[in-house]
Amino acid sequence: MSKPYIEKLLIGKVKQVGNPNATNRMDRQWESGIFKNSVDDKVWLSKTGLTGDEVADKKNHGGPEKAVFAYSIKHYDVWKKELNIDDIGIGAMGENIAVNYMDEDTVCIGDTYQFGDSIIQVSQPRRPCWKPARRFRTMDFALRIQNTGRTGWYFRVLKEGFVQGEIGLTLLERPYQQWTIAKCNEVMYKKKDDLMLAKELHDCDLLAPNWKKTLTKRLVGQDSSSEKRVYGPNKG
Repeated sequence: MSKPYIEKLLIGKVKQVGNPNATNRMDRQWESGIFKNSVDDKVWLSKTGLTGDEVADKKNHGGPEKAVFAYSIKHYDVWKKELNIDDIGIGAMGENIAVNYMDEDTVCIGDTYQFGDSIIQVSQPRRPCWKPARRFRTMDFALRIQNTGRTGWYFRVLKEGFVQGEIGLTLLERPYQQWTIAKCNEVMYKKKDDLMLAKELHDCDLLAPNWKKTLTKRLVGQDSSSEKRVYGPNKG
């Protein structure tokens, strides 16, 4: 198996796009940091992310547990066919690192990698929101991302340092090989009635706190709706 590889390193500023007076909700003004551009130079990676990168919704994006968002480039060929959209490719999901030779079936919670001068650790799968749907004018896109398991995942930063694209990642530690990103997604979305599995995942000490919080609610019978997250202002 080939070594995990960073095809592109991407950063972007928050942008405001759309027309505030549009009648179609998908055309209305919105703000996001989803629009990323690849960078060739070395960039400083801090505990909260890459220098020069921004997020618009700081409640649900960014922060130490979501410092780096990774997405597998192999998914884009599938999305192009499924959505019939030619211009969906690297950077479309708002990822910071576009990766090759790694995906949701091969990456696990707690996986720790040497990334340039930094050390990063997998913290959680990404829970897709309505913004990719708005960007590509596909109302149920967040649900498709969620249901297919092609979600991507986040890293926390254990050691700050300079990083760059077009380099390999070196796996340093894998403490929870049973908790692949795919398995976590399965527990969160497809096996919601399996409270034993939910408890096992909740007790994984390297799982991000916000995932633990969601699972805690489920365990006490307070599972919440995903409607607002996946559709947001796209749907009336």
